[in-house]
Amino acid sequence: MLTPKMLQALGISSEEELFEEIPEKARIAGIDLPPGIGEEEMIEEIDAILSKNRTAEDMPTFLGGGSYRHFAPAVVGEILSRSEFYTSYTPYQPEASQGMLQALFEYQSFMSELTGMDAVNSGMYDWSTALGEAALMCGRMKHGTRFLVARSVSPERKAVLKTYLKGIDASIKEIAFDPETGRLDMGDLRRNLSDDVFGVYLENPNYFGVFEEEVDEMSTVIGETPFVVGADPLSLALVRPPSDYGADIVIGESHHFGNSPYFGGPLIGVFGCRREHVRKMPGRIIGATVDAAGRRAFCMTLQTREQHIRRGKATSNICTNEALMAVAACAYLASMGRSRLIEVAEVNIEKAKRLSEMIGRIDGYRSPKFKASHFNEFVIGCPLPVDRLGKSLIDRGIQGGISLKSDFGELGEAMLLAVSEMNSEEDLKALAKALEAIR
Repeated sequence: MLTPKMLQALGISSEEELFEEIPEKARIAGIDLPPGIGEEEMIEEIDAILSKNRTAEDMPTFLGGGSYRHFAPAVVGEILSRSEFYTSYTPYQPEASQGMLQALFEYQSFMSELTGMDAVNSGMYDWSTALGEAALMCGRMKHGTRFLVARSVSPERKAVLKTYLKGIDASIKEIAFDPETGRLDMGDLRRNLSDDVFGVYLENPNYFGVFEEEVDEMSTVIGETPFVVGADPLSLALVRPPSDYGADIVIGESHHFGNSPYFGGPLIGVFGCRREHVRKMPGRIIGATVDAAGRRAFCMTLQTREQHIRRGKATSNICTNEALMAVAACAYLASMGRSRLIEVAEVNIEKAKRLSEMIGRIDGYRSPKFKASHFNEFVIGCPLPVDRLGKSLIDRGIQGGISLKSDFGELGEAMLLAVSEMNSEEDLKALAKALEAIR
């Protein structure tokens, strides 16, 4: 309710004048809200609502598909809680503190070492928007109208990519996967390459958790066309970096380095490229330099946002990054070190293989569905509707995987399961036992 003084200050005679621009048919009489309550009552009510949630702390979870639960050392939370880092304001401005700039520089360095790229920016919103920006960057590197994407790519990322490409009037062409191995169909890739293709994207490991094997051949076949590879940075602790097989751009998701899945976010997209393409890359790059006194210092080296340079020369209009998440990833990697990170990646592979073998011994299930090496995710074929199977698992206190039927109908009743070092041997046995009981 506006008081007479408020109306006078606004220069209007009634509240109705505030809504003159809204058509009568679009207006509502009001919102039926309950009466206000005190702070104590509000906390009790919210606690009652939240108590209905069942989190990964309350039951075993095997959800993946892009958001994963990994252990984070206590030092990560300790560093994040420092007031120098813990701010709601994104530190993209030139006067950002040296501490924040150095943390982002170290994050970039870690990601560069894992991906093998010459330059990595200080973070994107997430993997999906990193893919969209990578496609736009390919368009700046080579003119064309078609962008080739492996069908075995995350459906969510493909949806975001489709939105991005509308702006440049380009289309997406999906490249089939081998139904036996889940890997990219090289024959279909060859058939679809042409002069109007301005970029090729695949994920390794792909959405099914499968490692691609013919990556060197892919790079040769793709030739001069910009080649984008999406990868889980944790897997890169063990396998060859995309730089080894000709990737021009590498993207991914590093939220699970020191961060929790929460409710699917916040995330932090990885984005790196080769030195010759760095001027076409979106986001911000922090560089190391020296100050007037010759001391080591850090600064914003590249800021190709439309807010900083002429719009016509800007590479992206993304106005922020997940800086706090990048600090968490930096603290995580620094505290883990090379050997511990390799150990975690190995445990993830071993546990996924162990669970797959357990399920494979149960009549009616095909596990793994694809005859190929996989990282910490794999697909199983199910003897009953996956949606019904998932609900039955929840009833037994277990969160199963992702149903693939709606996005990959050709796989039939199939579920994508993810495993991490947070899943105990008892968790694996409980899931296998529940699947057998439900069958």
